[in-house]
Amino acid sequence: MPDAAFARRAIALLDLTDLSNGLDEAGVERLCARAVTPLGPVAAVCLWAGFVPQARRLLRGTPVRIATVVNFPAGEDDVMRAADEARYALLDGADEIDVVLPWRSLIAGRQEVVGALLGAVRAVVPPGKTLKTILETGELKTPALIRAAARIAIGTGADIIKTSTGKTAVSATPEAVRLMLEEIRASGRQVGLKPSGGIRTADDARAYLALADEIMGEGWARPETFRFGASGLLDALLVEGGAT
Repeated sequence: MPDAAFARRAIALLDLTDLSNGLDEAGVERLCARAVTPLGPVAAVCLWAGFVPQARRLLRGTPVRIATVVNFPAGEDDVMRAADEARYALLDGADEIDVVLPWRSLIAGRQEVVGALLGAVRAVVPPGKTLKTILETGELKTPALIRAAARIAIGTGADIIKTSTGKTAVSATPEAVRLMLEEIRASGRQVGLKPSGGIRTADDARAYLALADEIMGEGWARPETFRFGASGLLDALLVEGGAT
């Protein structure tokens, strides 16, 4: 695919993200100002829940969706707290909820806790809103655990399964993404994928889209089924597309 066409495709799949601890209102303004580019709008901005109302105001009239995170980044096992965080974020105007799967519970063999938390969050996210489940694949490490996490996330109603919070030593990897795509394909369900963390270059984006095309078929990856979670990727894509 020519560079400009690829850049447009990838930007339309981007969750432009700032989950830094120092994010403030000025930072939210800068983030939202970048969300509609000369090559088209990003899919969503992803930021802390407290900034959802501000982002909603700034992006009114654009197609850019507002995403936020719950049970983040630690992935604890407090079911009610995770559900309440999602509920309040939705009331504030969030379109998409990215929830961290309680991965320590999964490693410990407590799959019922994992299912309960993800099910509780799913129950408060209504139709028309998007639920993404973060597996934290870099901490799960083994193919067996990554596959198990993907199956539970799919089984509890995730719209999209996501690799990572971006807050651990290992974030998205091609190996983990391949496993997740294989589980999506095997499920037969309409579930998407979001590689997140450490994706900074156009070549990174090309590699992950090539995996999706290989396993799911060309044309499968669209904003409803595929996202990149990244903070630095947009600049690289704008260069790739000749927009800077």
